[in-house]
Amino acid sequence: MKEKESSVTSLVAAFGRAYHSRYDHPVIFNDSLAGQLITEQEFAEISGHMIQGKDFFSRGAEEPVGEKPEDILRWITQVQLSPTPLARAAFCEAVLQSEVRLGAEQYVILGAGLDSFALRHPELAARLHVVEVDHPATQDFKRKRLEEAGLYVPDHLRFVPMDFADGADEGKWAAAGIGRGKTFFSLLGVSYYISEEDLAALLRTLFALVPKGSSIVLDYADEHLFEAQGRANRVQNMLAMAAAGGEPMKACYSQAALTRLLEQAGLLVYEHLTPEAIQERFFRDREDYLSAFETIHYIHAVKI
Repeated sequence: MKEKESSVTSLVAAFGRAYHSRYDHPVIFNDSLAGQLITEQEFAEISGHMIQGKDFFSRGAEEPVGEKPEDILRWITQVQLSPTPLARAAFCEAVLQSEVRLGAEQYVILGAGLDSFALRHPELAARLHVVEVDHPATQDFKRKRLEEAGLYVPDHLRFVPMDFADGADEGKWAAAGIGRGKTFFSLLGVSYYISEEDLAALLRTLFALVPKGSSIVLDYADEHLFEAQGRANRVQNMLAMAAAGGEPMKACYSQAALTRLLEQAGLLVYEHLTPEAIQERFFRDREDYLSAFETIHYIHAVKI
């Protein structure tokens, strides 16, 4: 991963959260700091690129996209860009708050990007140690952004630079302090990009280090990923954008297959949300374009 590529990936994700907090109502997930982690120039540039991509994004669209730039941006952002990051973050942080009440002492964010949880929840500083794990280039970029925004790194947040290619090295995780007490992991937007073997090895390694009752929230693509079209062809658009960005999606799972993979790591599925369940929980009765993304599921699994 090159630093520039890492930065763009992180910025686009932050753009989606910032746009949602700024313009969408009601809010599904309010990342109140996302807008401070990207500049107004970057916000405008990403907006421009999205608008210029109207023909690509709107192929197969049944509803009118609009002609005004702000209408085009709203449609593309709400249909293609934002649904999965917003709903999975809302699900994950709701589960996390429950796990903290049940005694979780450490929150490990795998593939953290420009996540702002630790900064948004200073009230948890005395109860929860937060560890962000990501590629070194991504973390260097984030540190610069925090400094430029005048945001300090809180005492209960620690950065662990690590390439997921080394994810099965138990010694590196142990040296990073993973496994000190009951732990909650998030693995969001990652499972698509690594092989089934690497995901299985990562889960086995992590959960060998932590006590029973530790848990994880992750999202995954089901077995229809490579054939589904989705609303306005957005599933295939997602695959095309990932490939064009140099990070092609590699893995998808049936529910049964992923359940077996988790069981092999000593985990029991506590909650599983299908696209239909995600639609009902996070998008029901909305009057805008936001809706649950086809083929994408969320899981909360616990070590038994």
